[in-house]
Amino acid sequence: MANVVRFAVVGAGVIGPLHAKAIDLHPQAQLTAVCDVIPERAEKLAAQYGVKAVYADCATMLANEPEIDVVSVCVPSGSHGEIAIAAAKAGKHVLCEKPLEITAEKMTAMITACDEAGVKLGGVFQRRTMEAARLTKQAVDEGRLGKLVLGDAYLKYYRSPDYYKSAGWRGTWAMDGGGALMNQGIHGIDLIQWMVGDVESVFARADALVRDIEVEDTAVVVLKYKNGAFGVIQGTTSVYPGLGTRFEVHGENGTIIFSDNGIEMWKFADRDEEAPQAKAGYGGSSDPTAISDDGHFLIVDDFVEAVLQDREPLVPGSEARKAVDLLLAIYESARTGKEVKVR
Repeated sequence: MANVVRFAVVGAGVIGPLHAKAIDLHPQAQLTAVCDVIPERAEKLAAQYGVKAVYADCATMLANEPEIDVVSVCVPSGSHGEIAIAAAKAGKHVLCEKPLEITAEKMTAMITACDEAGVKLGGVFQRRTMEAARLTKQAVDEGRLGKLVLGDAYLKYYRSPDYYKSAGWRGTWAMDGGGALMNQGIHGIDLIQWMVGDVESVFARADALVRDIEVEDTAVVVLKYKNGAFGVIQGTTSVYPGLGTRFEVHGENGTIIFSDNGIEMWKFADRDEEAPQAKAGYGGSSDPTAISDDGHFLIVDDFVEAVLQDREPLVPGSEARKAVDLLLAIYESARTGKEVKVR
């Protein structure tokens, strides 16, 4: 079929089905293959969309399915690089779930492999598609808040003990790369630095206060942005119930506050203005299966268009790595008790 972007989904667990659904709904996208190390899981997802090409090994899939244009990487975080690099070397574009990877070296290797192969690398940070976030960034970029003073993110999730027991990689340094911040809070961490600006340095405390895991279930972070503003991040999976995420951006001339319910404050010193209407956010604070489909649909739609139009995706690899670089500095600060500069 002309002008159709053919996808393979690698990883058919919690997030893979969201990618498959988004691909299926796009008129110029087609789900061509599904791969998972648990064959039954791949077969179930493939059957749902009438896909005949089912694999338990990504290398075999890439060798046998030359018509694939894009590989959606939906495997555990610490395996993203391996799949992405293999896909790039096979000449396939890569749409990678968050986080891009869990080490700076692996992210660099992914970006380099895609650059050398001339293929696109896109990250999945669907909160960047939220209307409230885009309106906030626009107001910041236009200078409507004046000099920025504070940029804060409150990311209070709940994940039960059973959640961490549901897969051996969850809550581990080796495959999850971290805990409440790297897995759940990373969306908000990406969002606050995208809206307010790059972060210069951090001071953090992080630990497992409740869950029996090796990574953090609770963290607090003090930020210094490169533009001079300060900020805080509170991230957790240990509080009950999970609360909707909230973001606050304050400047000398105005304040914007929004949450998963939409914009809560939109105030400027130079004029009275009603807050714009913004659709509610994507949920999942208490239940990862309750995450809205909308953001993934928009990210997949954008990536299809990026391939067809030969342009950069909404979140290219160079942008997708920023949240992880920030997180790596946070973890170093928590380990050392010192302020750490972000790479």
